Amino acid sequence: MATALLIAGTGPVAAFGASDTDSSRHEVAGEESHELMESLDAFNEPRLSPSGEIAPGAYADAWAHIKNMPVRSGSWSEVTTSPYNEDALHYRDQSASNSGGGAGHSAGRIAALATDPTHRGVVYAGAAGGGVFRSTDDGNTWTPIADRLPALSVGALAVAPDGSLWLATGEATTASDNYLGSGVYRLADPATGTFSESDKVGGTELDSASIHTLTFDKAAGYVFAASSHGVFRRPLSAGQSSAWTKVLAPCAGVGISGVSCGVDGHYADIANDIAVQPGTDGKKLLANVAWRSGADYNGFYYSDDAGTTWKRANPTGAINPAEIGNAAFAYAADGSRLYVSMESPKLLNKSSGSGVYSVLAGVYVSQSGNANGSFKQIATSSSLSTSGSAMKVNEIGSGYQPGSQAWYDQVIAVDPSDPNHVYLGLEEMFESRDGGATWKAIGRYWNFGMPCFSYDPAANTCDGDVMHSDQHALAFSQWKGSTPEVFVGNDGGAYARPTTQTTAGWRNLNESGTLRDLQYYSVRAGRMTDGSGDAVWGGLQDNGVSLLAPKGATYQGRQQLNPDGEMVSPFGGDGGDQLVNPANGCQTVGEYVDLALQITNNCGYTASDDGSEDVITDIAPGDPGARFIAPFSADETDPNGLWVAGGQYVWGNTKTWNTTSGADWTKLYDLGAGHSASAVASRGHVTWAAWCGPCGSVDETFGRGIATNQGGTWHQVNLPASFPNRYISSLAIDPSDASGKTVYAVINGFSRHWNEGPGAGYGHVWKTTDGGTTWTDISGDPAATDSFPDAPANAALITENGTLVVATDLGVFTSTSAGHWVRLGTNLPTSPAVYLSPSPDGSQVYVATHGRGIWKTRTP
Repeated sequence: MATALLIAGTGPVAAFGASDTDSSRHEVAGEESHELMESLDAFNEPRLSPSGEIAPGAYADAWAHIKNMPVRSGSWSEVTTSPYNEDALHYRDQSASNSGGGAGHSAGRIAALATDPTHRGVVYAGAAGGGVFRSTDDGNTWTPIADRLPALSVGALAVAPDGSLWLATGEATTASDNYLGSGVYRLADPATGTFSESDKVGGTELDSASIHTLTFDKAAGYVFAASSHGVFRRPLSAGQSSAWTKVLAPCAGVGISGVSCGVDGHYADIANDIAVQPGTDGKKLLANVAWRSGADYNGFYYSDDAGTTWKRANPTGAINPAEIGNAAFAYAADGSRLYVSMESPKLLNKSSGSGVYSVLAGVYVSQSGNANGSFKQIATSSSLSTSGSAMKVNEIGSGYQPGSQAWYDQVIAVDPSDPNHVYLGLEEMFESRDGGATWKAIGRYWNFGMPCFSYDPAANTCDGDVMHSDQHALAFSQWKGSTPEVFVGNDGGAYARPTTQTTAGWRNLNESGTLRDLQYYSVRAGRMTDGSGDAVWGGLQDNGVSLLAPKGATYQGRQQLNPDGEMVSPFGGDGGDQLVNPANGCQTVGEYVDLALQITNNCGYTASDDGSEDVITDIAPGDPGARFIAPFSADETDPNGLWVAGGQYVWGNTKTWNTTSGADWTKLYDLGAGHSASAVASRGHVTWAAWCGPCGSVDETFGRGIATNQGGTWHQVNLPASFPNRYISSLAIDPSDASGKTVYAVINGFSRHWNEGPGAGYGHVWKTTDGGTTWTDISGDPAATDSFPDAPANAALITENGTLVVATDLGVFTSTSAGHWVRLGTNLPTSPAVYLSPSPDGSQVYVATHGRGIWKTRTP
């Protein structure tokens, strides 16, 4: 998951992973893979703890409940509709920004792409958490066409032989902000239609799963799905409600017997790819079933009877069968060659926790197309790094070479018109026109550190072969009367270029701002001091921190901050929580990761073209145990007098906007070794902090708790046995209680019915009125239509008029009275709602979604 960069779930030094002893962050990015792993765990743990698994049907059950809930009138309006320029000229602080690196305009992660074979210029993009977008003008502009489905996490897109578009929900890049899906959908007229729940294909077999690949076997008459629970098959001629059949699951003994599993059920039978060999009359298939960290069942499996029975391949030549991990397949159009890109579990386990090794086993070709080979190795991390890559050791440093995240960003495809023309996507995009004999980096990670790069734009000679990092999807167009193109999807959106192009440069398909699938972690807003309106800030997955200032806004007499009406990115890397001065929208504190806080008092604006002046200052408190996205906020009644933040310690800061370094933070309370704050809130200097520890969901004993200084001294709250043993994601202090005794706690994950087992409480919203001595579940009767839905709850907000608002993975809800809830509006896309904040004047509520940008509505 990374960013502007440019890295999946990571971003370069200090904002990009630089080592503690090296300040040249644009030249060293040694911790990228480690940070990516950490970010995935941080996002997954709240939803899966403590059991590590969610029973099938959880999302479907929650959605069925929500559809029957009463609705509070009011509609949501989309805020982040402007293009997002991560290369804006005057936002180039050299210690915090990625601007200047060459990424240009960005969107959120694209997990799947498809082109319509019969409608010229029609392209479909599947967003990681934002549903499906359609372009009818060759990718220049986009329209969402799946916003009303119960799950907007996209795993795969494929156009069927009859021209229908099939959507598999449940992203499967093994990132932990891959939300589980609600199955597979078929849109009969994709060029003009939109997806609805009635388009679902099959039963519940693929609910609560991730699906990496959908492929059609026209000759044999089947569609196949490679999922987190194995390979499934379905006749193309079957009725819409006809079930999917599991045909390959080695651990479960389906399709093949005698295969040892080697891992527990959490990581069993993960199918990463499936391909039909052209020219075999639909009989020969090849599947990669493997867990990225290694398992006995890992391997290539092939079928000679259209998936009815399977055999385990024994690859010969350069591929070591014992080293098979997550792999991607690509057959030449005539079936004569099989290309394979493969991650090595051995290398992944060796690099775990250090981020200093590539985990790419290699890229291979079987000249016969046979799954058993013999395979020839045609690329390694070392050879790719010398192909013009920005990840060459002397360009980016020793810790981050091509394939460092091959377990996450890996895709390979063959030009349909040329079996020697191969595209390979890792962190960067590579191309070979001679069957892998030579490679060229055609989509670099960035320009930083390259001989062509200079912060002075007039002296920068770098070409246009740069795109956002972390490649996930490839598709080709073959429309009659037009030049064939290759489309690429990555952590920053979508790009395209003709397959015949040999010069530098890409067509950036994010420039219009209509591919609106940004994955936010947070949102805050503040008034501009020139009276032009509000500045809206938000932290993003792998796309830094965005700033949307009113067009034409100025600050302290400077030139316009937003002359082009675009969003900009003053901070690079992953953006976490955010704090903004409501009275001055140019004053903000942004989080990189692990409570690495940075402050600016001028919107991060660099007056010089090269960004040489320091406008962003590091003020991290240096906590030893902060979560990847760690909580911090201002005291609600004294925002300029006290800030609080949470890691292993609860920190306080009384200098607030006059803060100049991490030394301005003071330890208020030690939550305990191994404990990490998951939520903080402060009102009238009464502070509450929730924590988890261990926070993991597998092979650990999950722990959680709450601490407070309510009453005058810091202490741990004794939670009752009925309080859920799940992640506490948010705390809200009731403004009507000046003593700070009345507090709401919001619980993530699903209830015991789907996750942790009996005896641990149902509800997602709990309340104390006596400083934590007793707690009451105010979620309501689960059987009542106006009870709170059984869905992961992420954030709580009490509005100025005293209304409690809670954001969940399936929408936003308000409480009408204890135990009674209504749905807030119906037009908010079902992308997970993860953060709530008020507008500066309190008249609006902002919600950050992890996949469909930022929205707002009138305060209920």
